Amino acid sequence: MTLDRSTMWPYDEHGEKGEYSYARDRTPTVVAAEDALGELEGGSALLFPSGAGATTALVLSQLRPGDTIALAAGCYYGTGVLFETLERWGLHHVEFDQTGPPPDGVQLVWLEAPSNPFLTMPDLEAAAAHPAPVVVDSTAATPVHLRPLEHGADFVVHSATKYLGGHHDVLLGAVVCRDPAAAEALHLFRTRTGIVAAPDPAWLLLRGLKTLEVRVRRQTESAAVIAERLRSHPAVSVVRHPGIGGMISFDVADEAAARRVETATRLIVNATSLGGTTSTMESRRRWEGDRVPGGLLRLSVGLEDPDAVWADLAQALDTTL
Repeated sequence: MTLDRSTMWPYDEHGEKGEYSYARDRTPTVVAAEDALGELEGGSALLFPSGAGATTALVLSQLRPGDTIALAAGCYYGTGVLFETLERWGLHHVEFDQTGPPPDGVQLVWLEAPSNPFLTMPDLEAAAAHPAPVVVDSTAATPVHLRPLEHGADFVVHSATKYLGGHHDVLLGAVVCRDPAAAEALHLFRTRTGIVAAPDPAWLLLRGLKTLEVRVRRQTESAAVIAERLRSHPAVSVVRHPGIGGMISFDVADEAAARRVETATRLIVNATSLGGTTSTMESRRRWEGDRVPGGLLRLSVGLEDPDAVWADLAQALDTTL
């Protein structure tokens, strides 16, 4: 796909606009990336400048002041913070255990598969039976492991910055709609509000999607090996891995121990974000406060040799003994 950075395209010989006219509406590179992701998820995809931008656009386009979102407990911290920000516009949210049915009296159900960083999986069947539309943040699962629209979800959300882009160089979000009419309505909302993706990150997303399955399956296999080894290390009290994806969270004794571990690695990069080719790890207490155990570390396994990742992690864990 050629990278097209144009922001405008000429009208035809009759003075009528063609498929492309102005970049706030649609651009060729972005549309190509949307088509590729939509095919993977089995729906109609729309790109946004970030995962948070995708979440904001979807919520504001679906809900009215006074409406309530049922939010999966223990999901990505930033989603709850965003919903708290939107309270001033009359939107509310309540947390619930996504391994069971959503509560009554809500207008949108927001799931995460798996949740980040607690790595629970939602009961998709129970959610699909709820009368409210269902959103699944499938950032960590990716369409390699889960296609939520096939399980009754109405929308899939991705922080495409993570596994879909896959190289720590893309900032993008995506919404995939089961109903083409819902996609058209969201597209109109995006055009009017200007929450639009640029062609350069969309071009990088197209690159990332070409290797998505190879990367994610390798990361899943490596994460399973490392999770099993973590369970036998004396410094580790809890290990969480849902069996899919490259994300693991585990607990050491306390916040001080977590800080020693994250700053003692040499191969694993002490940084936020996840889903790239390079393994990253961080203590989540710095961001999430008392919402998570003080000793919780989130590890995103990259494409390095799993034995090398484990050797680095093990020597870091040994600093706490």
